[in-house]
Amino acid sequence: MSLVRGCPNDSSIGEPDQQRISAGGGSPEPGDGENENEGMEILVKVLGPVEVTDARGCPVAVGSPRRREVLGRLVAAGGRAVPLPALVDDLWADPPPTAAGTVRTFVAELRRALEPDRPPRTRSHVIETVGTGYALRVPRDHVDAHRFEDTLAAARDAPGDRAAGALSEALSWWRGEPYGDLDASPWLEPERARLAELHRQAVELRARAVLDLGRGAPLVPELEVFAAAHPWREHAWALLSHALYQAGRQVDALAALRDARAGLLDRFGLESADALDHLERDILRHAAHLTPAPRDEDRLRLLTRTQATGTYTRLRSMSTVARAAAVTGGTNLVLAQEQRAAAAAEAERTGDPGLTARVIAAYDVPTIWTRADDPERSEALVATTRRTLHRLGPGASPALRARLLATVALEHRGTRDPWAAEAADEAEHLARDLHDPNVLVLALNARFVQSFQHPGRTGERDTIAAELIDLSARHDLPMFEILGHLIRIQVCAARGDTRTAQHHVAAAERLATVHESPLVHVLTAAFRTMCLAQRSNDPAEVALAYRTLATDLAGAGMPGVETGMLALALLSVRIRHGRPAPTDPDLDWGPYRPWTQPLRHLARGNLAAARQAAATLPQPPADHLYDALWAVNAHTAIALRDASLAAQAHDALAPLRGEIAGGTTAMIAFGPVDDILAALDRHLGSR
Repeated sequence: MSLVRGCPNDSSIGEPDQQRISAGGGSPEPGDGENENEGMEILVKVLGPVEVTDARGCPVAVGSPRRREVLGRLVAAGGRAVPLPALVDDLWADPPPTAAGTVRTFVAELRRALEPDRPPRTRSHVIETVGTGYALRVPRDHVDAHRFEDTLAAARDAPGDRAAGALSEALSWWRGEPYGDLDASPWLEPERARLAELHRQAVELRARAVLDLGRGAPLVPELEVFAAAHPWREHAWALLSHALYQAGRQVDALAALRDARAGLLDRFGLESADALDHLERDILRHAAHLTPAPRDEDRLRLLTRTQATGTYTRLRSMSTVARAAAVTGGTNLVLAQEQRAAAAAEAERTGDPGLTARVIAAYDVPTIWTRADDPERSEALVATTRRTLHRLGPGASPALRARLLATVALEHRGTRDPWAAEAADEAEHLARDLHDPNVLVLALNARFVQSFQHPGRTGERDTIAAELIDLSARHDLPMFEILGHLIRIQVCAARGDTRTAQHHVAAAERLATVHESPLVHVLTAAFRTMCLAQRSNDPAEVALAYRTLATDLAGAGMPGVETGMLALALLSVRIRHGRPAPTDPDLDWGPYRPWTQPLRHLARGNLAAARQAAATLPQPPADHLYDALWAVNAHTAIALRDASLAAQAHDALAPLRGEIAGGTTAMIAFGPVDDILAALDRHLGSR
């Protein structure tokens, strides 16, 4: 086959330095040899008419519509083999007697077109014979539809600026209707619909990323067309309204929401979602999170500037401003924590323990999670605080000592060290003697994180939450009132009490909106996703919801919560539906890798590796994930018929009878503890 030489490289997918496939040409069926010749490198495009180009962007003629349909059908299979009978049925509604031979001829002609330099009777590296069928062996990043799908999946976990850029590029690969030059057929219509839905999701995800960066005004024309074309997609109307608001068009933003409600009711008989109502309220009150803002880093640096020249005022201001910035989340939270640590370290270098104590105590931000965002930084702060307590000695004021002790307990969380729990207890006793609500809420927060040192403390956390809510409401301490509601959500989730939890979700979100704490909405969204996982019979729906949540967590500035959470959540979905563990190499298992590794080995069919990994399992840490990881261990024990591990899991989970394994996270659930214990009992009884 002759190719046009010297044509410009106008390919929209693939990079010159990426791994390419080698192609040659040859006979209808492969021989036993290996292709040792370098040949043409190809890119396959189906997001529009079916096209093939070489590495330089020159078109490769693949022939008749029937040949292109065979190629398209193999692309749609995503690398899986398509049996010959299926190809015959896909190409003909009423196959002729010669259909199978005709398909073989189409495949042979495609091989010659795609591999013109392949020696005769050698194996095809592009269209491989698998049993009685065929599989397309083209790397995913050389097929525009596959690369688009992978880019969309990765963008769900990426920061806003990277997601926006990646999705803008991916959307540019679309040249029209997928497989646009092929006639409608039973295999093609579902694939077109699937790709079209992914395209809509990409448009919405890109818009959300751009809006979150405060750059939504230029999106208005695009989103107006998109919302009009998809009037049933409530999210499209919300994005359009948000973009109009960022463009300074508040009246038009509200009108878009009204049009959306009217259209949904008149055309589809549907009531609008709560999200539209929430957005309308946010627009009417000019909620800060809707408005474009300076970059977080610049904002925090601006806030921390001070005209004061004194060391005390400057350092204490650094902690005070960091406290104010932390509640806004995202990059501000990360920078605030860094600012606070830097201020404490600099204060200690002055040699003045009183100054150091006040700088540390000025940062009293509530803590809801028991895994530190930066363990090394937290331990450095704990060391500084303990040294400061020692240097202050017994002469320190009770209020200052209580704050420092609470700091020790809050920062040294997720451990079984008795001295950290003792610090929380002493802080609480001092605070109660002082009758100082500001100190007491901090001490109660410290006691909350230390309650995870022992399993079965859900009731204690419920009591702490109730006091936090009452105390904070009476003394106008909104951040700690929110903390109380978030703890109550976790308690209710652990107990399976969704109805009560919803009350605290509403209360937490109401306070967070008034006091501009967007992190709260990420955590309540996580609870809703967990609820969906518990009631849904569609694993794909739940997995998609968790991937969406992971995107929100990625920008929340809480790596202690985010890292590994998506992978663990997807594992919980698989286990609840009786499916093997996910083995996607791109999943980040973070700190949960050791406990999940045996199940992942089993999913790959490697029993020996699973047993070896199970034999060296560490003790789950004393934190929010304790019971979730023991639930994983329980499933591992049953799958491997490991009586020793099963007995350990039974002992670990027994104090949590009546609760939901993983529920205390208010993010993921591995099912009722009672069911897991019953399964372990059956396993142990059968030994």
